[in-house]
Amino acid sequence: MSQIAFSTLKMHPNLLKNLTSLGYETMTPIQAQSLPDILAGKDVIAQGKTGSGKTAAFGLGLLEKLDVKNLHVQSLVLCPTRELADQVAKEIRKLARTLSNIKVLTLCGGIPFRPQANSLEYGAHIIVGTPGRIEDHLNKETLKLNHLRTLVLDEADRMLEMGFQSEIDAIIDQAPKQRQTLLLSATFPDQIKSIAKRIMIKPVMAQVASTHDNTTISQHFYKVSDNEQRMTALRLLLLQHRPESTVIFCNTKKETQEVANELVEHGFSALALNGDLEQRDRDQTLVRFANKSTSILVATDVAARGLDIDALDAVINFHIAQDPEVHVHRIGRTGRAGSKGIACSLFSDKEHYKMTVLGDYLEKSIESEPLPARSVLEEPAMKPLMATLQIGGGKKQKVRPGDILGALTGENGIAGKQVGKIHISDNWAYVAVNRDIVKIALKKLTEGTLKGRTFRVRLMWDWPT
Repeated sequence: MSQIAFSTLKMHPNLLKNLTSLGYETMTPIQAQSLPDILAGKDVIAQGKTGSGKTAAFGLGLLEKLDVKNLHVQSLVLCPTRELADQVAKEIRKLARTLSNIKVLTLCGGIPFRPQANSLEYGAHIIVGTPGRIEDHLNKETLKLNHLRTLVLDEADRMLEMGFQSEIDAIIDQAPKQRQTLLLSATFPDQIKSIAKRIMIKPVMAQVASTHDNTTISQHFYKVSDNEQRMTALRLLLLQHRPESTVIFCNTKKETQEVANELVEHGFSALALNGDLEQRDRDQTLVRFANKSTSILVATDVAARGLDIDALDAVINFHIAQDPEVHVHRIGRTGRAGSKGIACSLFSDKEHYKMTVLGDYLEKSIESEPLPARSVLEEPAMKPLMATLQIGGGKKQKVRPGDILGALTGENGIAGKQVGKIHISDNWAYVAVNRDIVKIALKKLTEGTLKGRTFRVRLMWDWPT
């Protein structure tokens, strides 16, 4: 399929101008299939893998039809997780930066309700949130959907997997019948077909292949005899390929912590991500992985979708996924946006049936490859390029990224290129700096001031020193 330029679409000139400035010249396949119908006001089901460009497709549709002068909720985007909601809101704001006075609010659980309610009193054009918290606001009448024009269900399959069916139904009951409904999903199981039939009017189907291009993702499979060899195989692959950024998928919460602990014991930089983590710990884990100060994230499948993890070098399946579609979405975290990625999967004789099913799904014969030589174990584990400093002040203390950058690069400071990602939350800020100048950066922030105040600063380590 030949590439189609965004400029062929009838959109606001400022939106098109912004797309050009962002480097978005041509549409991805899912955008080319869905965006014309979204702009035409039709109900659309868009099915495509993670990273296929679905967010920009519906985001542009919402912004094109927005009445900026009408400060009521005109669009509602439902997401399965807080991380995905934050990511979607960030993308919409980026797409809207050449439009004036667009107000986008995120409403998610895990953070206090009252400040959200206060923000809603001032009005918003677009709400992005999780089903549970959106339902709470509707029940307390802090959120009203009388003026809603477009309802978006993003990662709809994941929301249903996580048990949000009743919340979604309750939200739809309070939405106007006359509206546009957009349903985005990586898969299209019977439950999705059922909900689409119930809430959508003559939806148009936009679909791109859910399998991955072998030129961007190199898949490898390795047979192991027992759990001890499985762990050794994992270390061999990490030491052989030396990826800067890796997600290791496990099938249980308990296993994520066990694998992460053992990797740390062998000198790797690794953190576990699972549903047992407190929200603060979860946020910190994701910040540290995204800013390259932690090399390895050991996760359950909740991390397979919706997390803002870019430039991922490798995915390793510690065990084969129960479902071949889950396998495809796992490996889809790497090789995104045209970059190269590697996907390694470990399996034993006990997983023979799953391997047969996976081979049929991928339409290929899966052959086991020999593991790297054991001599590779003598190599030292790679250390992350960056380290994270945590600052005891955030949005509520009026701390901005520019303040942190200025404090680090001011008189006798470090170079701007030695500063990585800066993340500001309500009461904390995190900044990534090159590991080799971390002591200087820590001293600059500890002895200097931000907003004329001194803040507590600490270094966040996750590997043996």
